[in-house]
Amino acid sequence: MPRLSEVIAALDALWPPERAEGWDAVGTVCGDPDAEVDRVLFAVDPVHAIADEALELGAQLIVTHHPLYLRGTTTVAADTFKGKVVHTLIKHGIALHVAHTNADTADPGVSDALAGALDLRVTGPLVPDPTDPHGRRGLGRICELDHPETLAAFAARAAARLPATAQGIRLAGDPEALVRTVAVSGGSGDSLFDAVRACGVDAFLTADLRHHPASEAVQHSPLGLVDAAHWATEWPWCEQAAAQLDALSDRHGWDLRVHVSTRVTDPWTTHHSSGAPN
Repeated sequence: MPRLSEVIAALDALWPPERAEGWDAVGTVCGDPDAEVDRVLFAVDPVHAIADEALELGAQLIVTHHPLYLRGTTTVAADTFKGKVVHTLIKHGIALHVAHTNADTADPGVSDALAGALDLRVTGPLVPDPTDPHGRRGLGRICELDHPETLAAFAARAAARLPATAQGIRLAGDPEALVRTVAVSGGSGDSLFDAVRACGVDAFLTADLRHHPASEAVQHSPLGLVDAAHWATEWPWCEQAAAQLDALSDRHGWDLRVHVSTRVTDPWTTHHSSGAPN
């Protein structure tokens, strides 16, 4: 059975912390480096429901995409929800490790997993990492469809292949426009519109599109926009990452049991609409 420090070293080799953005907070939040690990849980959000799930599974390590403390804190008191997570984890000997923007730009990374969930063929990064001599790392991915389909059909594909959330899938643009190439970016993507337009794709699938950037984007060009829930666009990475750790476990003879949480931790719980606008 490996020690936590050995598993963390393997995770850091997959997603080197030095490749995270300067504002990010990645790495190990809590955990005894000498503790033994035989069960690992992957999830998007380090919320209490995930800590409870790890406890139920008997996991000694949680790996999440989102940081617990993205900004500094002066307390981990248990009367705050984040402090309660920390107390629960330490009390039960569960470590927490975060791979965020270092996983976004990895090869394979978060957007590779998103493309894979939709059966898209990746042709390269949307915003290449200039430090990668092979040109495979970077933010977002440019993809091709095996066969052209309408924007409406592509949005339906996203709705069918991604985990269901209260938001569902929002679409902007001509539903009958043909889509042959797509840019995808897991998580919030409206800062990438310049790169998306520059690569000349037919559609852009991402999350958290705000009104003004989306409005300007559809006025600027015939680009189709497919907006999914943030959690849903990043959850496929958990399956990809779990498979990567499984492979490492086999290589090292660790016999780890690796799980992926299917608990929906997207903050939105219901959606009400009187119907599509005329």
